[in-house]
Amino acid sequence: MAERNFSQAQVTRKAQAGIRAGHPWVYDTEVMKIAGPYENGDLIDVTGERGQYLGTGFISDRSKIRIRLISRNANDRMDAAFFERRLRHAWEYRKTVMPEALDCCRLIFGEADLFPGLTVDRFSNILVTQTLSLGMERLKGLLFPMLCRILREDGQAIDGVYERNDVAIRQLEGLSEGKGFFPLEGETPPAATETVITENGIRYRVDFKDGQKTGFFLDQKYNRQAIGKLCRGKRVLDCFTHTGSFALNAAASGAERVHALDISPEAVHMAEENARLNALEGRIEFETANVFDRLPTLPRGAYDCVILDPPAFTKSRRTIDRAIRGYKEINLRGMRLLPRGGYLATCSCSHFMADRLFREMLRDAAMDAGVTLRQIEARQQSPDHPILWNVPETDYLKFYIFQVV
Repeated sequence: MAERNFSQAQVTRKAQAGIRAGHPWVYDTEVMKIAGPYENGDLIDVTGERGQYLGTGFISDRSKIRIRLISRNANDRMDAAFFERRLRHAWEYRKTVMPEALDCCRLIFGEADLFPGLTVDRFSNILVTQTLSLGMERLKGLLFPMLCRILREDGQAIDGVYERNDVAIRQLEGLSEGKGFFPLEGETPPAATETVITENGIRYRVDFKDGQKTGFFLDQKYNRQAIGKLCRGKRVLDCFTHTGSFALNAAASGAERVHALDISPEAVHMAEENARLNALEGRIEFETANVFDRLPTLPRGAYDCVILDPPAFTKSRRTIDRAIRGYKEINLRGMRLLPRGGYLATCSCSHFMADRLFREMLRDAAMDAGVTLRQIEARQQSPDHPILWNVPETDYLKFYIFQVV
């Protein structure tokens, strides 16, 4: 065992059971006592009631998640070499599971890559980061230059690292909000805050400064591809189109026509720009509209395929019932629009909307619509957003494709 120089937090039996089951979080109510000095954001050892070692993680006194584990191996030294191995493992994993998409993928997916609270997305020549835990905030001066070096050594062109830390959740860790290029020693960041990526053969302009989240939703990559295969010759309605990704995949795959809706004028403008970028502007009708208001006005049988990709309707357990009502309304409306034999693609990106609840909602909506759902595919997020079976929070995207019969 490596020499332990960290202070120790003794935790409850409930926390011990969670750690042994593989979950990396210790909540504030589960810390019984702390032996030794520490600073907020330090690494600290976690022990059981008899002093047995359980793991090492970052402590955050301001957060309900008091300790986020990064290792359960008492021989790990937590030095620069340790974190470089972790980064290399994450990169090698992406090279293995999706070698065709390395220029636009999620490189670091928080706890699933053992970097709790850290997201790194790659958009062509730019890395866009979001740091949501104090431990990762204190470590980013080491991690970001190191990750750039690892990628460049492997022949990848990286021109800068842009931080999207403009999220209120940082305040729960005592961190300030902000965004901008991370200073890399000896380098001048690009002047532009947009770049172009290619996904499934379709080009997108990504605004990583002001776009949602980090600028583009990478987790639906292969779901968009799966939908494209069904859309040839079809009349397609794409709801909550955002930057137009599903609509563009449908049009590029030979859809007869595509009608795309989004409530945000800025999103519709970006979607129209993406259509022009791919010479598809004449194939898609974009409309700024509230989907909940617009769906009831559309004629039944006007579409052969309906795509429902809404934002998360719930971000906590307290609002699940309201979210279920919202999901049911749009799915019921979508099912009623379709003729017999039409196709429905529907999803939820909320972890709190469990798959069981989503399926129950779909059954209820189908019963009320008077239709039967013939399942074609049940899908999840792309593999650059890996799911740890012992960390339910990493399993969030539900995506179903049905024929309505």
